[in-house]
Formats: sequence, structure tokens, C-alpha cells
Amino acid sequence: MPASTTTSMVLNHFSKNQANDNGDDLERLTDECKELLLSLPREKGWRTACLYKYKGFWCQPKEIQAIISFQKHFQPRDTDVILTSIPKSGTTWLKALSFAIMNRKKFAISSNDHPLLVSNPHDLAPFFEYKLYADKQVPDLSELPDPRLFATHIPFASLPDSIKKSSCRIIYICRNPFDTFISSWTFSNKLRSETAPPLLLEETFKLFCEGVVGFGPFWDHMLGYWKESLERQDKVLFLKYEDMKADVTFYLKKIAKFLGCPFSMEEEKEGVVEKIASLCSFEKMKNLEVNKSGRSITNFENKHLFRKAEVGDWVNYLSPSMVMQLSQLTEEKLGGSGIEFKVFP
Repeated sequence: MPASTTTSMVLNHFSKNQANDNGDDLERLTDECKELLLSLPREKGWRTACLYKYKGFWCQPKEIQAIISFQKHFQPRDTDVILTSIPKSGTTWLKALSFAIMNRKKFAISSNDHPLLVSNPHDLAPFFEYKLYADKQVPDLSELPDPRLFATHIPFASLPDSIKKSSCRIIYICRNPFDTFISSWTFSNKLRSETAPPLLLEETFKLFCEGVVGFGPFWDHMLGYWKESLERQDKVLFLKYEDMKADVTFYLKKIAKFLGCPFSMEEEKEGVVEKIASLCSFEKMKNLEVNKSGRSITNFENKHLFRKAEVGDWVNYLSPSMVMQLSQLTEEKLGGSGIEFKVFP
């Protein structure tokens, strides 16, 4: 099919206004991706006109293109560390903590020029789909020193077989669905085009409960990594944001041990664990100049990555009927799995 015909057919998926908001992104897609979109189920998007269901999860056109390239070209090493999450569940924090833990011998935690003081965490642990393989890139990652640190929102089932068969370590973080929804909703509204109307809470909540959210349904995302963490505890570490907020020191030690670089008794006596927690704290990162300006991810202003970082903020937004509906859905989808959340501070 000619490229111009394919592009025209894809654009016809959208209304006139939606096409104007997304036409530039669609023009940058490969012909392969444009044709694929024509065959995929689609629903109203949060930040873009549409989300497409690809391999069982919902994502944007440019994400699909990057994921295909990532699946085709990425060659893992057994020493790689891959941070995984569903969006708006503590990803930025996990990146900062993991980088600080893994590089504490190379970069003194108390130094004034520590990378985390001058770089956004997303630059230090780049996303496969938003950074490394975005915009038709096929990066040469062979020169990166071990251990390499990467990140992705892709569900476990859709990770390349090369990763699943490797001995690389995967750390997964999730957050209770109530706060995840509110954080996703507020974040998406900040990123929408000025010509696009705001996302209404009730309408967006309905999409979330139907599973139509970036890289969702959330329950499938969580269950995929949860089941793998039970079967391969030495290779997949499953974390919950609420637990980490309640006892960050405990989980810093757990992450370090999982990564094969546990804190020594001397380090603990010197307060290294607490220093990493302070360096990577929400308050510290939010107030750094590098996180107040610039874009570490295309179309995402760094300042929008830091909102409240509170457990239970959803109580300020959700109606009693919404709470009941999401509670019932969570029990239906996750009940009996062993995944439970503390949803209040």
C-alpha cells in the first residue's frame, strides 16, 4: 500500500481536530507501523487522540513503533538491570534510587557533583520506548559499561524473549490503583495540547476501569510481573510504592541485595543508606534546578514529573461511588493473587 494512502487512512481514524493534534506524530511513523495501526482496536486516548491495543495492552502509535524496534534489536546482557512499572507509580523515584545504589562506589553520595544533582533520573536510566528506540532510532548500546541500567513500561508478556531468557535483573514497582489513576489523570491533563479540551474526571475514570490506560489494563500489568517474581525471585523483584514510602531504608537494602551489591556493615554505620534516601527524596529532587526545567523525555517537561508523591491523595478527588467501583474491580482482578495495597497514608 502506498505510504500516502496508508497515512491518509490512519488520519481518517480521527476527527478533524484530533488529526490536527496528532498528525505530526503520525507522519513520523514508519509505513510498517502505519499499516499495523489499521488492524488494531482503538479507544479514546488520554494524551493523544487514540490508544491502540497492541499485544494485549494499550499504547500510543509512537510507542508501538519504538516497542517493535526494541523487540527486534535489543541485545541484553546478563548484567543488565531493567526497571519496569506502569506509568505514574513511582518510576522516577525508583530510577533515582537504583542509580544511586548501583553507582555508589563510583559517585560519592555526598558529593556536590553527583549525577542525580545535575541530571534527571530519566537521563540516567533511559526508557527503551521513549528515549533509546524512539523516533526510528536503533542505538548502539554495545559501548555502555556494565552494569547497564534501563527502564520500560512494557508488560512482562511483551518483553523481548531475549530478555526473558537472559539472567538480567528486573525490578518492578507498582502503586495502588486509586493513586495511580489520579496521578495519571492530572499528569495527562498537563501534557495535553492547548487546543484539546481537558480530560473530565468521570469520563477518564471510566476508561481506566475498562483497562484503557497507557500500558494497561493495570491489573494485567501487575499480575504479569507479580507471577514472574514468584517463579524467579532471584531475577524479578516486585515492589509496591506504598511499602517503600513507609520504610525506604528497608527497601533500599532489599534492592541493593537483589542487585548483588548489598550494603556493607561499614556503609550502614556511615549512614550511606540514609544518605541515598535523602538524595533521592521527593523534596530534594523536586527542588533541583534540572528537575524544574528542560525535557528528559520528548513532550514531557521535567517539572511535571514531580507532583505530590503522597499515599492516599485520591480521597480528594474520587466520589464514594467511584471508590466502591474501583475497590470491587481491584478485588475482582487481583483478589487471591497475593497483591494487596495500603491505600491510606
